[in-house]
Amino acid sequence: MRGSGGKHSVGGQSQDDEILGKAYDSKLMKRLLSFVKPYKKYVVIAIFMNVVVAALGPLRPYLTKIAIDDYIVNKNYDGLVTISAILFGTLIFQAVVQYFLTYYTQLMGQNIIYDLRVKLFAHVQKLALKYFDKTPIGRIVTRVTNDVESLNELFSSGIVMIFSDVFIIIWILIFMFLMEWQLTLVSLSVLPLLIYATFLFRKKVRESYRDVRFQLARLNSYMQEHIGGMSIIQLFSKEKKENKNFAEINDAHKVANINSIFYYAIFFPIVEILSSGAIALIIWYGGGDVINGTMTIGVLFAFIQYTEMFFRPIRDLSEKYNIMQTAMASSERVFKLLDNDTIIENPTTPITINNFKGNVDFKNVWFAYNNDDYVLKDISFSVNTGETVAIVGATGAGKSSIINLLNRFYDVNKGSIRVDGVDLRKISKEDLRNQISIVLQDIFLFSGTIASNISLGDSSITEEQIVKAAKTVGADNFISKLPPKYSAEVKEKGATLSVGQKQLISFARALIFNPQILILDEATSSVDTETEMLIQKAIEKLLKGRTSIVIAHRLSTIQNSNKIIVLHKGEIKEVGTHQQLLNKRGIYYKLYQLQYKEQEVK
Repeated sequence: MRGSGGKHSVGGQSQDDEILGKAYDSKLMKRLLSFVKPYKKYVVIAIFMNVVVAALGPLRPYLTKIAIDDYIVNKNYDGLVTISAILFGTLIFQAVVQYFLTYYTQLMGQNIIYDLRVKLFAHVQKLALKYFDKTPIGRIVTRVTNDVESLNELFSSGIVMIFSDVFIIIWILIFMFLMEWQLTLVSLSVLPLLIYATFLFRKKVRESYRDVRFQLARLNSYMQEHIGGMSIIQLFSKEKKENKNFAEINDAHKVANINSIFYYAIFFPIVEILSSGAIALIIWYGGGDVINGTMTIGVLFAFIQYTEMFFRPIRDLSEKYNIMQTAMASSERVFKLLDNDTIIENPTTPITINNFKGNVDFKNVWFAYNNDDYVLKDISFSVNTGETVAIVGATGAGKSSIINLLNRFYDVNKGSIRVDGVDLRKISKEDLRNQISIVLQDIFLFSGTIASNISLGDSSITEEQIVKAAKTVGADNFISKLPPKYSAEVKEKGATLSVGQKQLISFARALIFNPQILILDEATSSVDTETEMLIQKAIEKLLKGRTSIVIAHRLSTIQNSNKIIVLHKGEIKEVGTHQQLLNKRGIYYKLYQLQYKEQEVK
C-alpha cells in the first residue's frame, strides 16, 4: 500500500492504539458533551430521577428505624401496618422511577451514538484516498463500531450510574449524620483503608486492562488475516502450524484476562472485609450505647443497613472506572479520526459547467504520493470530445495515477488538469464525478442484488434502464438465466459470480449514468476471450460521442484508439496511433512484439 508507515504495529494494528490515556480527560469530555447538548432535556430528567432514586434507597432504613422504635417496641400493630405500607409504596415508586430513568438514559445514549456514528461515517466518506492508502480498513471499522459502542456504555450507563452512586453515598451520609453523628464517624473509620485499596486496584487494573486490549488486538488481527487467506492455508496444508500459532496468541489473551480477573478477585473481598469490619464496629460501639440506654435498637439496625448500602456504590464506582477509562481511550481515537484533515477540499465558489463536453487537458503535471518521490513527471496531453486515448506502459509507470488525478482523488503537486478549459480544483467534486464513469480491473460489488449493484441504489434509475444497460454490454445474457434474474442476490464482493460476470456488471454500472467521460482501467484484462469480444463490441458502440481514456494491458484492444500514450517511469515517452508507434520501433513496438510472441507461444 502506498505510503504505508506510522507507528510500529503488532498484528496489523498500531500499538499506540492500545495505549490508554487518562481515566478522565476534561478536554475530551468537553467534546463528548457537545454531542449531549441536543438532548439536554433527557439529561435534566435523568439527573432529577437520579436524585429521587438515590434518596428512596436510604429512606428505607430510616423507615425501618421508625418501625422498630415507634411501633414494634411499643407493640403498636396499626402503626406497624401503616409504616409497612409506606415501605412497600417506596419500593413500588422506586421501581417505576428506575424504569423511566433507564429508558431515558438509554434513549439519550442511543441518540448520541447515532449522531456520532453518522458524523463519523460522513467524515470518512470525505477523506481523500491518501488516508485510506495509509490506514488499515479494520482500524477505521473499529473506530465506527467498537469505539463508538464504548462511548454508548459511557452515556447510557457509565455517567448516569456514577451520578446515581454518588447521590446514594451523599443521601446515606445525610441520614446517618442526622440520626447519630458519633456512630457515623465510627462506621467511616475504615475509609482510609478502602481509599488505599481502591487506589492500588485502579493502578493494577489499568495495567492489566491495557494488556487485555493489546492481546485482543493481536487475536482479532490474526483471525481477520488468516480467515481472509484461508485458501492459501489449505492449499499449502498449513492448518496445524497456523492452529498452533493461533493457540499461542489465544493463550496470551487468556492469561491477560485471568490477570485482570485476579485483581477483581482480590479487591472485592477486601471491600467485603472492610464492610464487615465497619458493621462490627457499629455493633460494638452502638450495641454498647443501646445497652447503656443512650441509643435505640432502631438506630443501630438502621446503621447496619446503611453501612451495607454505603459500600455497594463504592464497589460499583470501581467498575465504572473501567467504563470511564475505556470511553476516554475510545473517544481519543474517535476524535483523532474526526480531526483528520486529509480531505480534497471543494472550492469555496465552484464553477459550474452547464454544457459538459468532456475536453481533458493535462498540462505539465507532476504528482507524488509521498513527498518528492514523483510517479508522474511533467505530463502533458489533451483528449478532445469524442476521442479515445489509450495509455500503456509497464506496471508502476503511472497509468492509474493519471486516472486518480482526473477523478480528483488526489490533487496535483505541480501543473494543472483542465476539463472544458476549467481547472479541476475550481469544479465541485460531485459535479466532476457525476460526468465520469470508470471501470476498474478489480471490481467491487456490494451485498445486495444485481439491480442494486448496477444502479448503486439510485431510485431515479428505472428497471427498464437497468435492463437496457445490461443488454448493451452483454450482461443480460447471464443475468436472464439466473432464477430471480435482476433480483438475484449478490454475496459479499460478488463471491458467487465469475470475474467476467462481475466485469460485465461493472460495465453496466458505468454506462447507466450516461457519462461524458468514460475511463476503462485495464477493464478487459481479467476476462476470457469470448467475454472480451463481447465487451469490445459494446465498447465500440458506447465510446462514440464520449471522451474515453483506456488503460490497457492487451495492446490488441486499443489499436483503433485515436491516440496512444506510452508511459515509462512516470514520463511520456511516445505518442501516436497504433501504426505510427509500430513504425517508430520504440517502447510500444517492443511491448507489442513481446505480446505477439506470447500469443504465438500460446
